[in-house]
Amino acid sequence: MEIAAAVVAVIGTVLGASVVGVQQYYASRSERRQALRDRALTALSELSTALADHRRAMWVREDLRLSGAAPADVAAAREASHVTRSAVTAPQIALAVLLPQLRLDVDAAVRAAYDMRGARSVEVLASLRESAVAAADCLTASAARLLSRP
Repeated sequence: MEIAAAVVAVIGTVLGASVVGVQQYYASRSERRQALRDRALTALSELSTALADHRRAMWVREDLRLSGAAPADVAAAREASHVTRSAVTAPQIALAVLLPQLRLDVDAAVRAAYDMRGARSVEVLASLRESAVAAADCLTASAARLLSRP
């Protein structure tokens, strides 16, 4: 009888430890998944902001160039657009690394903003800006679908 009780106690202990181990595994996995999600959301937010800033800077820059503004004004706008373009790189890389499934959407949104450079007319510039906004919206929608999965 004592041996049976000891065997039951040992089995209970092993099973209890196993249950605790499985619970810890799933809790740790959930924490890692949440941390990844949080970092991805931060990168998406930063990229979205940087792209909006760059589109705005490119609009000003190209509009000045197309309207024949003073060279000093065009040069200042070009400098401003270089700053906003540089701000795109870090969140672009972070988001592509954190969520490689979004790489094509990330690259399309960035490329669309960069494509505003050298527009031949204000009408073309407006069209390129609309395309850049649409590409950024597509990225946001793709990220929302991906991040909303359980």
